Amino acid sequence: MSEFKKPSPKASFFLGVGATVIVGFIIGFFVLLSIVVKDNNSAADKSANTGQPSVAAGSAQPGAVPSQDIELAVITDKDWIRGNPDAKVSVVEFSDLECPFCKRFHATMNQVMADYGDKVNWVYRHFPLTSLHSKAPREAEATECAGEQGGNDGFWAYTDKLFEVTPSNNGLLESQLPQIAEDVGLDKEKFVECLNSGKYTEKVQSQTSEAVAAGGQGTPYSVIITPDGEKIPVSGAVPYEQIKSFLDQVL
Repeated sequence: MSEFKKPSPKASFFLGVGATVIVGFIIGFFVLLSIVVKDNNSAADKSANTGQPSVAAGSAQPGAVPSQDIELAVITDKDWIRGNPDAKVSVVEFSDLECPFCKRFHATMNQVMADYGDKVNWVYRHFPLTSLHSKAPREAEATECAGEQGGNDGFWAYTDKLFEVTPSNNGLLESQLPQIAEDVGLDKEKFVECLNSGKYTEKVQSQTSEAVAAGGQGTPYSVIITPDGEKIPVSGAVPYEQIKSFLDQVL
């Protein structure tokens, strides 16, 4: 049997250096990986806690749209308006009924309407982010059918109830839509007939296109129209104090 030969001192030195380099590389890799994971988690937590809008993949437009460049359809009696139609200030909201941030902002806007009385009105338009919430377009059509049958009050009652019931993020069952109609005092059979007709599909799509053209990159996206006609974009589910600050500056 041949004897095991010990490496020379020189070879041992280089083997030791190589081993040290390899171990150092492995340790450095895992340290760097932990830092990257920690930073990504921190960014995600920050986004979740700051009311950032829910953004559809590929829908973001480059840069912010200056207020003077925002183009909106004129507010008419065909819009769904909560509050005084002749109010000094209008808040036009583009919303997604399955967006959790929209659900939060809906409550904020109800507080605005309670506090500002006839000074502010709230105009609701549709902006379903289909790549995130596939159920949202049909739910938007459902609110239109509620408005067709119950008028402005019917639209808002149905929308309020839907936001109350849905867990968001595609959590609402389609079978609940007729039940919500019945719960707010609408005729369920007429409601289902309207919803199945698809008569409001084009309207929802048109308002979605309008939102994007006006600078909407996610939901909720709102535009405050001041007494002198200036348009102030507001992205995301901003807290009540922030929307109040905007309104107090222009009233």
